[in-house]
Amino acid sequence: MRHMNMHMHMTGPMWAPTAPPTLPRLLAWHPQPLPVEPLACLLALALYGLAVWRLRRRGDGWPLTRTLLWTAGVLTAAAVTCTGVGGYGMEMFSVHMVQHMVLSMLSPILLLLGAPVTLALRSLPTAGRGRTGPREVLVRLLHSRPARVVSSPFFTLPLFIASLYGLYFTPLFDFLMGSWLGHEWMLAHFLATGLLFFWPILGVDPAPRRPSHLLRLLELFIGMPFHAFFGIAVMMSSTLTVTFFAHPPAAWHLSPLADQNTGGGIAWAFSEIPTLLVLMAVLVQWAGSDRRTAARTDRQADRDHDAELAAYNAYLARLAARDHPA
Repeated sequence: MRHMNMHMHMTGPMWAPTAPPTLPRLLAWHPQPLPVEPLACLLALALYGLAVWRLRRRGDGWPLTRTLLWTAGVLTAAAVTCTGVGGYGMEMFSVHMVQHMVLSMLSPILLLLGAPVTLALRSLPTAGRGRTGPREVLVRLLHSRPARVVSSPFFTLPLFIASLYGLYFTPLFDFLMGSWLGHEWMLAHFLATGLLFFWPILGVDPAPRRPSHLLRLLELFIGMPFHAFFGIAVMMSSTLTVTFFAHPPAAWHLSPLADQNTGGGIAWAFSEIPTLLVLMAVLVQWAGSDRRTAARTDRQADRDHDAELAAYNAYLARLAARDHPA
């Protein structure tokens, strides 16, 4: 019955996979009732490109690596939503888990390393005196109380954990997967949760709070074990945690429990990738911050030395003037 209902949602412009997944089928175009994901990805690339163009037109530079990282983030999101992965993600728990991991842990990191907020602040024009434009609105949002709340670890960590345990170990997952709109909301939730979780940890863009590098690493290492434990729990489960995937197409000869265990293994193993990426990014920033601090200390020491030398020379001059009056 679940399988029949699912195919009812996927009739018409929605493509329902009728054969087991292969690489060409996974990479094929995935039609949908509304092309939400393709349009969102194209808009993200276009807006970022327009902002970079505005900077360069006025003579300012923007690192190419930032642009490449943003593009990679958009492309990874498109790869699991606009292709056959999206269709097979409605049939196989393991493929769905690939979607979840990419959207919540890989795409957000790449997007945030592209520094979109910094780019927006630099490229948006400043409104006239007494007026409020897009740049002023963005600055206010960054300093607002809601922004402080959603960037706090007391919000991001529970949200990150609830998006795993609260979704897959409750009836919420089956409810959302019962409709196209619910499925779209869930995919957007994965991406938003990852962006909120990694935003203050990466510390690339401005944020309401700026924790130390050590605290940022602590937040990372607090959240990742919960993710790994989730993958292990799903991988070792002897029963289905969700019922939506309980009846795959009979011709595929697919065991739902075995496929679920594979999905758990994917969730467990995937946590290593974002942990390594974020760890490297934070350590590089930490080292750069130390170098800048050392350089400022050296410059201050040089200025203090020059001031002491000037004061000593002035003292000698006064002594000479006293001993040899004109």
